[in-house]
Amino acid sequence: QVQLEEFGGGLVQSGESLRLSCAASGFTARDYAVAWFRQVPGQEREGVANIAAGTDIPTYADFVGNRFTISRDFRRNMVYLQMNDLKPEDTGVYFCAADSVAGARGSLAAGYFHRWGQGTQVTVSS
Repeated sequence: QVQLEEFGGGLVQSGESLRLSCAASGFTARDYAVAWFRQVPGQEREGVANIAAGTDIPTYADFVGNRFTISRDFRRNMVYLQMNDLKPEDTGVYFCAADSVAGARGSLAAGYFHRWGQGTQVTVSS
């Protein structure tokens, strides 16, 4: 019953915004580090943002700059990724992932995460 589901992907123009949602079931998301990853066909899965358990301290990939914000609503067992000023290079399938292991805290490395959603497509046109 442990499950993560992503919502909110779509087709947007360069410079527009999108908010992705990750719904957790079967576990309490507030007790897990949760991270967003993205993947383009033919490339490695890339860490985007992480929110730590307990402290909710965020970690972002360098390419994010100040454009993205990860947040948690523990009452709804939800994690969000607000993406502003989207660029064509942000195109990809976005996944949320979670784990309770110490190594997952603040990590953008996919290998630390063992619970994954199925992904939601984000396409940014120029």
